[in-house]
Amino acid sequence: MPIAKAIKDILGSQSMIRKMFEEGAQLKKQYGADKVFDFSIGNPDIEPPPAFHRVLLKLAKEDKKGSHGYMANAGFPEVREAIAQKASREQGVAIDGSHIVMAAGAAGGLNVVFKAILNPGDEVIVSKPYFMEYRNYVGNFGGILVEVPSKSDFSLDIAAIKAKLSPKTQAVLINSPHNPTGRIYPAGDIAELAKVLEDHGKAVGRFPYLVSDEPYREIAYGIEAPPVLAAYNESIVVSSYSKSLSLPGERIGYIAVGPKIDGKEDLMNALIYTTRILGFVNAPALMQRIVAELIFARVDVEIYARRRAAFTKVLDEAGIEYARPDGAFYLFCKVPPAKQPAAAEQPAANDDKAFVDHLKKYLILGVPGSGFAQPGWLRFAYCVDEKLIKASGEAFKKAVETWSR
Repeated sequence: MPIAKAIKDILGSQSMIRKMFEEGAQLKKQYGADKVFDFSIGNPDIEPPPAFHRVLLKLAKEDKKGSHGYMANAGFPEVREAIAQKASREQGVAIDGSHIVMAAGAAGGLNVVFKAILNPGDEVIVSKPYFMEYRNYVGNFGGILVEVPSKSDFSLDIAAIKAKLSPKTQAVLINSPHNPTGRIYPAGDIAELAKVLEDHGKAVGRFPYLVSDEPYREIAYGIEAPPVLAAYNESIVVSSYSKSLSLPGERIGYIAVGPKIDGKEDLMNALIYTTRILGFVNAPALMQRIVAELIFARVDVEIYARRRAAFTKVLDEAGIEYARPDGAFYLFCKVPPAKQPAAAEQPAANDDKAFVDHLKKYLILGVPGSGFAQPGWLRFAYCVDEKLIKASGEAFKKAVETWSR
């Protein structure tokens, strides 16, 4: 029997990240895991902090009736209150549990948000490059993803966003710290964007939501991601513990809405309802109870800082340019130029897909920037052992030398 045409089309150009991850698994079987420099996927290798294991064991030993059963779709009330404390601290606003919906990770949370706010044909503006699944998350519910360029340093180009605003704009989607560039948008940019959205809303009678995807908020290097909920009334924050607590497989996150958001009761009811009808029903019960006790915990960010330093040294010595990340654990790199023009029948010298294929000859795995709507670049994830990063140095040098001939 045939499958849906839309899904068949997507499968034809499925996630480059997953594709590279699967290729890496095959290479590791062939050559050994220690010989393959797999920087393809943002799957944290750091173990959760010790506090996580202590709380997990404590709750596992409890025999509290109903602790593993259904609860209200928004989550346990006491968990929502605990998460509201965390969000209030980070976002510079005072909110309570009525502003929180627990989610099955940030991906689940974003799908819940877009299901709740989008009508067919509504537009969601996003800056390039962007996490490749955003197009599917928006398209799942009939929305249209509208791309705008970012500035040369990958900061927000507010003028470009303003130029794309229209009566159909339902949301602007931002991600800070950013995947794939690691950029943290400064407070001034957030304030300027808020002003543009406010002016647009007054002009057309429709205030777009500002949706901020923040799973990397707590992985930052000497700089904090500025609050969004305090900057613009119509803001929604989606976050998770996949990175901050190294729990990507546990699928636990949350949605937080601003205290002054218009039509809060309707929006919260919509978020709760869409959590149910999308099949999540509720966020995982055990993980909800665990993270409620860990609102001040996080992984050791210094480990990632050391890896960033080791990886930038490798890239500097190989002659690969990159955008220095403020947070997250990715390096977004320029495809190095060739000394001689490519033959007509050969890929262009700045072809990111061709360069990624070339790197595989040296057992280096990255993801083409085309997958993030930024051709000519590629992404490496440094959530891997520092020894592997340092060991990749000679392979990178050889790859660049042979690519440049």
